[in-house]
Amino acid sequence: MLAEAAYYLRMTAGLVQRMRSPVLDPEPAIRDQMANRESRFLETVRRVIYGNPANPFHEMLRLAGCAYEDLEAGVGKDGIESTMAKLHQAGVWLAHDELKCKKLIHRSGRHIPCDVESFLNPLVHGYWRGSSSGSRGKPLPGRQSPQAQAYRECHMQMVHREFGTRGRQVAIVRQILPVLNGINTSIRGSRMGLPIHRWYVPGFGGARALHYRSVTQVLIREARLLGAHVPSPEYLPENDFLPVARWIAENRGNVLFAGSVSMAVRVAGAALEKGLDIGGALFWVGGEALTDPKRAVIEQTGASVFPRYNSTDVGAVGYSCRQMKTGNCVHLFEEALAVHSYRRQAPYSDVEVNSLLFTTLLPFASRVLLNVEIDDAGLIEPASCDCVFSRLGFRRQVRNIFSYGKLTGQGTTLLGGDMLRLMEETLPARFGGRPGDFQLVEKEGARQTGITLRVSPRLRLSHPEDVREVFLKELTHFVGGTPSAAIWRHSQAVEVVMEEPLATRTGKVHALHLLFGESEAVR
Repeated sequence: MLAEAAYYLRMTAGLVQRMRSPVLDPEPAIRDQMANRESRFLETVRRVIYGNPANPFHEMLRLAGCAYEDLEAGVGKDGIESTMAKLHQAGVWLAHDELKCKKLIHRSGRHIPCDVESFLNPLVHGYWRGSSSGSRGKPLPGRQSPQAQAYRECHMQMVHREFGTRGRQVAIVRQILPVLNGINTSIRGSRMGLPIHRWYVPGFGGARALHYRSVTQVLIREARLLGAHVPSPEYLPENDFLPVARWIAENRGNVLFAGSVSMAVRVAGAALEKGLDIGGALFWVGGEALTDPKRAVIEQTGASVFPRYNSTDVGAVGYSCRQMKTGNCVHLFEEALAVHSYRRQAPYSDVEVNSLLFTTLLPFASRVLLNVEIDDAGLIEPASCDCVFSRLGFRRQVRNIFSYGKLTGQGTTLLGGDMLRLMEETLPARFGGRPGDFQLVEKEGARQTGITLRVSPRLRLSHPEDVREVFLKELTHFVGGTPSAAIWRHSQAVEVVMEEPLATRTGKVHALHLLFGESEAVR
């Protein structure tokens, strides 16, 4: 409790620091970083990794036989991406569970110690933190400096320029604290001269979220005193997105909507069911894959929809442009991240994927990371369009993006390892049975991504819905679980069925059956 109070006190100081920092001219700032991406990357790695023997990447590079002079020569000759691909093969990389300190790091037969602070950028200073306390899990901390936040605004200003959004009313569906994206988005919009007009919040009703609602309101009042335009959150009724659809219709579709894919589909579905005209609205969506069926529901209203790709682990990855009207595709922010992929078998599956590896390049990035895997997959290829992003030098794109090792339905992010323990340990201990009797299935629904808990009929449970309640309660004990449980309760996304778990084509039964692997399942 004291740690959480101190966290929020730091946020109040960070808000002052943020509001007093200058707004950058976006195009020169991005072009400057693009022109100096290699030299700044090398200087950051020299100071942060090679200059600190306690840094886990320092030991990985030593074991790989890569001195700083070797790295510098490789980047100068082959570029960052090719050099990182070679280092990955030599053992310089980090799995997602290793990044989260849920799995020990072993390279060349040696254990490399680390903790959640090991990957923080010591060159960065700021009061605004990227994670909260209050969980028995291990949140991944991150200091967000005013410089990093101002640079994020550069990306967003160029996105708004690409889509010509000035003059539109803006609505967001975002969480309140402990998740930062709602207050962050509102402050960013105000600083850019593109204020948020409506902030809708799913879940977080009742007494269980009273302290989060109170602290959120305190920060909003502080932001307003500092000159920011931040709307008060409007809490949606349970399983009801009609208020958002009505507001878009009242503004004759002259609206920019930002939220998760499933929430956007629920808003579009509500408009279709009530005959509301939201044609002309622009939807920016993220947090999960924009599949063709979900795109079709939104476009059926006459609105247009475009994906974005952000990660709490590595930052803003990319945005689609106006010419990317099909698929789940974005331009890579190449001045901020070096990205390449490799083939691997996905966990909880028999499927091979193109797993993405990320290296941070910004000298003021919250973390300094080399070849980090965040359990996302996609196909990297040249971008052929003529748009704001291509003219900035972002000439590579990644398409067919999906997550293979974590749940991302409705914009939530839950680690596969945490869910595995819940399915194989917690639920059997509570309801009987053994590993293999409970399975969590992420599935594509007509209006949203849903979660099905399959329970073996052998257990003969008299009240199967008790499994749902225990699952949602236990979820709050993991990092990211509290907002996930609130969202899933609000949208009634979790159902329990007394059916045998799904098996793959090779006969394997995994405790997690994620959305991307749906086609490989058999009864």
